[in-house]
Amino acid sequence: MGARDDDILDFDFFDEEEPPSWEDLPKREPELSRSSRGPRGRGPRFGAPSNLTPLLRLVGLIALAILVVVLLVVWVEGCTTERKTARYSDYMAEIGVVGTNSARLGRNLATTLTTPGLKLEDLDAKLRGFVQTAENQVRRAQSLRPPGPLFDAHAGAIEALQYRANGVKGLQVSFSELTSETDAATAGAQLALSMQRLLASDVIWTDSFVARARLALEAEGISGVEVPPSQFVTAPEITSASALAAIWQRIQGASTGGTPTGLHGTGISYVKALPSGQLLSTTTETTIRVSDQLAFEVGVEDTGDAQEVQIVVTLTIPKQPEPIVRKQTIPIIDPGEIKAVTFQIGTLVPFGERIAVRVDVDPVPGETNLANNSAEYPVIFTL
Repeated sequence: MGARDDDILDFDFFDEEEPPSWEDLPKREPELSRSSRGPRGRGPRFGAPSNLTPLLRLVGLIALAILVVVLLVVWVEGCTTERKTARYSDYMAEIGVVGTNSARLGRNLATTLTTPGLKLEDLDAKLRGFVQTAENQVRRAQSLRPPGPLFDAHAGAIEALQYRANGVKGLQVSFSELTSETDAATAGAQLALSMQRLLASDVIWTDSFVARARLALEAEGISGVEVPPSQFVTAPEITSASALAAIWQRIQGASTGGTPTGLHGTGISYVKALPSGQLLSTTTETTIRVSDQLAFEVGVEDTGDAQEVQIVVTLTIPKQPEPIVRKQTIPIIDPGEIKAVTFQIGTLVPFGERIAVRVDVDPVPGETNLANNSAEYPVIFTL
């Protein structure tokens, strides 16, 4: 093996040189300015400033930071608005439950006062239960914590509920204190004082709660939150002194175990189609143009000498396979008074054939003449 072969053997193919250190690199003298190098030196070089790129990066970072801050502020404001709206919505839902239950209590009270054959002891038991329910509703409302801007409106809701509790309590006390020797007019006037509180409660709820709450929501920029209504008196016809006097007399009579005396009865006063207003006849066929607003109005008259309550009126339209049947109840009606009930029908009627629309009024206790309690009216429905 020759010297050349020894050189080859001494060569390591995978052997790499160590990278040079910074100290081994050739030193480069900094260039001198023209003034330093003299008149024959190289002139200045015209180009972009060497510090422009860092400046652009700084501007970009600042813009990005501003964008992040703006987005963060918008996000925080959005979350705050959502939480604020949710708080108002939750409160309205809670007070709405109280208002709905209070309105239901008002309907139950009206139904109780107009129940046929109701005795005084049964009425007293029911009224005591109503008083407890009304007072519980006041306490429930007082336990709620509305948002600050709704404090005044919330106070109005509590005031309305308190008026209702006081009114029901007043009715309970008056009915228990009045006796059979009490003059009917005096009894009616005393009962009407308590009933006025119930009427006032509806005004207070509307003006002191609903109106104030809507103004507060508008001022706070809250949208999409409904303020719940609550109407306690749904049968204003039983709130007058004369109506309450008749109610008291009827309950006193039932309590003493007496049977209805005098003339009692109800009858059909008229039947007409709506919205046209056509009066129906029992002897002449009536052609009725049908629309989705088709309805029938039935007028019922108290033909006796006494106040009647809970009069059930039924309207029937023959149709295959099943007839159309609608029912309505008149809570209370005074002697000689005519009250109307409306039956919504729409376009469900049979077309092009003669049929008889039938109206029935249930007899009241003590009624003997039923001749005017039922009638049939021939009609033809057309488009």
